[in-house]
Amino acid sequence: MPLTPLDIHNKEFSRGFRGYDEDEVNEFLDQVIKDYEIIIREKKDLEEKVKDLTERLTYFSNIEETLNKSIIVAQEAAEEVRRNAQTESKLIIKEAEKNADRIINEALSKSRRIAIEIDELKKQSKVFRNRFRMLIKAQLEMIESDDWEHLMQYNEEEPEELTES
Repeated sequence: MPLTPLDIHNKEFSRGFRGYDEDEVNEFLDQVIKDYEIIIREKKDLEEKVKDLTERLTYFSNIEETLNKSIIVAQEAAEEVRRNAQTESKLIIKEAEKNADRIINEALSKSRRIAIEIDELKKQSKVFRNRFRMLIKAQLEMIESDDWEHLMQYNEEEPEELTES
């Protein structure tokens, strides 16, 4: 166990023949006590400073560790957001492609139906035109037939026959 200033102060030496000068030894011991007390106080102050600095170092180490963890969490969150955005953009693109395909297919189907309807209308107009032509020809033939002439003559002869009766 280390000596305390009190141990040094209370130390008594045995006296011998031709021993040391007692006043000189006491004066030296007083100086040693003062120096030893100063050293003990300095040691205590340094120990407190070391303790305080160790606590601060621990505090800042904890902050550093927390910040590092926060940075890692933020990086992971950013990566997750990026992955989610990529996934969502792929889904949006797929949905848009599906809609585009559907719209194109509907447009093609509608254009096919319209083309079929146009063909059908062309056929119907040809049939109508041919029938109309045939009707007009029949009407022209009827107008140009001798029956008209005969009817015209019949009407002219009728009044004479009526007068003869």
